[in-house]
Amino acid sequence: ITNLMEGKKVPVYGKGLNVREWIYVTDHASAIDTAFRKGTPGEIYNAGSGYELSNIELARKILKAFNLSEDSIQFVQDRPGHDLRYAIDSSKLRGMGWKPEYEDFEKGLAKTIAWYEDNASWWKKIKEKSTFKAYHKKQYKK
Repeated sequence: ITNLMEGKKVPVYGKGLNVREWIYVTDHASAIDTAFRKGTPGEIYNAGSGYELSNIELARKILKAFNLSEDSIQFVQDRPGHDLRYAIDSSKLRGMGWKPEYEDFEKGLAKTIAWYEDNASWWKKIKEKSTFKAYHKKQYKK
């Protein structure tokens, strides 16, 4: 999102086929709070939305929100041993009464984009740090 806001391309690992379960940030935070307040110390609680999407599908949705074409994608070398898919089972948390508020992925994505637009002064400071630049220069080589 921030790359697009800066007129840069979106880096996508490999062919973008890695599948992830996407969750809105406040839903993730409320899941952590539920586990903290109602969970058992030492137990594992997975926070999941149930909404799975490949990285390339996510990139396309973000590009659509910016009215940009797939020319704004830069495919980059995948990490060695990068998992193709993660499977999340959030039934323990749901059994404690937790559920995501943003079950509509598109609404959560729109709020995420709006947050980055409204908080550019925050993320620009981070992207200007030399450690951030060095890491991303190394990570996104072709």
